Amino acid sequence: MINFIGSYDCKADAKGRIMLPVALKNQMSPLLKNGFVIKRAVFRDCLELYPMEVYNAMMEKMNRKNRFLKKNSDFIRRFTAGVKVVEIDSTGRLLIPKNLIAVAGIKKEVVLSSAIDMVEIWDKTGYESVLDETAVDFEALTEEVMGTEEGGPEDVS
Repeated sequence: MINFIGSYDCKADAKGRIMLPVALKNQMSPLLKNGFVIKRAVFRDCLELYPMEVYNAMMEKMNRKNRFLKKNSDFIRRFTAGVKVVEIDSTGRLLIPKNLIAVAGIKKEVVLSSAIDMVEIWDKTGYESVLDETAVDFEALTEEVMGTEEGGPEDVS
């Protein structure tokens, strides 16, 4: 099971390359040979970087959807729009495709934020704005998401 840890401030160069911080690159090193998939996020203006094995598992689940239902076909099309296979080069750089840079509004300052089995890639201003926005109700959200359902604090020991 893959669990990335940490948030990292980085800079994107004019070509859309980001030098991965050593701590994140070390976490990714066992996954480098299989590559990664980058895509637009579903709910926010950021990108998601998935190890190939995680992305393939999602696609297996999606492939079980009946594509003769319009909503399923529409969802799959939107979910996979702009998906690209990417690699981390030998110097530890990730090249973000130009069309995805525009989607996420990435300028120069970037935040790479771990999200369990994938890494979110944010323009720094957008990331800080979303953190501020969600901070207001985080206590209630925590209780709703983690407090009473399976996987809540009573299951953690």
